Amino acid sequence: MMFKSRGDIVYKCTVRLLEDTEILECEFHPSYKGKYLLEYVCQQLNLTETDYFGLRYVDAGGQRHWLHMAKLILKQVKDASPILFSFRVKFYPPNPLLLKEDVTRFQIYLQLKRDLLHGRLYCTANEAAMLGALTIQIELGDYDPSIHVGNYVTEMRLLLRQTDVIEARIQELHREPVEGTPGGTGGVKGMSTQEAERSFLKIACQLDTYGVDPHPVKDHRGNQLYLGINHSGILTFQGSRKTHHFKWSEVHKINFEGRMFIVHLNYPEKKHTVGFKCPSGASCRHVWCCAIEQMLFFTLPSSSEASVYSSGGLFSWGTKFKYVGRTEREILERDGLLAPRDAHEEGSSTGGKRKASSVPATPSTPMTSDFGYSSLPRSTHSAPLEESAGDCNGGCLLSGPAVDIALACCDHLRPVAEETKPPAGEYSLRDSFEHSSSESGATLASGGGGGVAGAVGGVPEEWAPPALQPPPRPFSLVRAFVPSFVLVWLSLALLAVLVFETDWPPLRALKHKPELVALRRHYYAPLKDYLRRKVVELF
Repeated sequence: MMFKSRGDIVYKCTVRLLEDTEILECEFHPSYKGKYLLEYVCQQLNLTETDYFGLRYVDAGGQRHWLHMAKLILKQVKDASPILFSFRVKFYPPNPLLLKEDVTRFQIYLQLKRDLLHGRLYCTANEAAMLGALTIQIELGDYDPSIHVGNYVTEMRLLLRQTDVIEARIQELHREPVEGTPGGTGGVKGMSTQEAERSFLKIACQLDTYGVDPHPVKDHRGNQLYLGINHSGILTFQGSRKTHHFKWSEVHKINFEGRMFIVHLNYPEKKHTVGFKCPSGASCRHVWCCAIEQMLFFTLPSSSEASVYSSGGLFSWGTKFKYVGRTEREILERDGLLAPRDAHEEGSSTGGKRKASSVPATPSTPMTSDFGYSSLPRSTHSAPLEESAGDCNGGCLLSGPAVDIALACCDHLRPVAEETKPPAGEYSLRDSFEHSSSESGATLASGGGGGVAGAVGGVPEEWAPPALQPPPRPFSLVRAFVPSFVLVWLSLALLAVLVFETDWPPLRALKHKPELVALRRHYYAPLKDYLRRKVVELF
């Protein structure tokens, strides 16, 4: 929608916030870029740590996109009417407890609560019950028998499939005092809102599907998979099982050809190429853009080292991407959580500014062997944060005074119990994806946000990934064009024989055209005589 004000055209748009009931009505001029709109929304929410957030929209074809900060808003949503955006977390911080502002942590909490409700945040029944109880504690406060009567948990939608058994467990945890207090049995009663929020984030950020917005793809056998991209790398899920995890330190190049998203991997023993077929070319381009952004945000030491990237595919000419904004390391250096690099270290670690590449590559020298300086390494699906920190080799941020302060209020939280199968069966990955895969149409009305990677359901006993998929057949210029070239020339030769050697009535008028008469005299007749002589010489 647009209207004229003092001779200028002003466009109106609606931004849906992370709370389904909250929206913002915004205005922008045709010359405004995406950065203006995101900064305006963050200003309304009193957010200063804006780098982790973004605005998502859906085009006329139903494909989701992130609003590019350096491009004109109107150019990106020119076919949309009305213009609708969804305010979402774009880059999930590996450890949200290190964020400086409480309001930023609260927005991350709201996003994770949405992910849990829509089935994107996969967890066991015990973890789901604890997350649900913490949500109740945050929103309702301590259990009060005079207020919280009956099955009050049912009135709050917390999980995609909220069974009676899980609701009973949530209610039990909400009634039990927190561990470390008189009569404490590991519940959440007695936690302040801030403590419950931090505990929620502490559990959620250790899950395999934390920060994953899955994309439906198929492997080389046609099996349905879901591709997730987050701070740790590229993950694949089949059913409710994680099948692969390609860390950023292992990813060498990313590109796409038509509908095929291709990941080039570097392992000590050999190289691998893995391909995934997307539903459409537009969705493949979206996956490619998301992968580049996530990779650069979490691996580049400085945004100044990013350049313009193209897809590198023969059938994807013109597809370019320019990274805009700070990287995670720059944010942590600004906040004093990471020592700034000196000039010598910067020059030696990166080898200077990278030149533009048709196929973006990860930094050649990762910060640590376990994905850089700020990853959240995990040896198991539900290992406590303090235990997982031991795998950092001194290279990441899960140690030191900053983390001790951030985790102090959560130390009394009972460690998540061993993974057990919940009473209900596993979620259908397709069901949960369809529940929240799009923000257009009816989903926009309800504030739907993204894809799926499972939800509360049975967790397989073994999470060891199977062998890597065989690489897709590499593109060959000869194989693609030589047969077509030969076919075209054979067709032209057959047509020439029909025209010049027969007296077929439909071609009679064409045969006497001046151009064809000249062609026959100067080219066809000499070539015919030459071939005849050669045949006579051979036989």
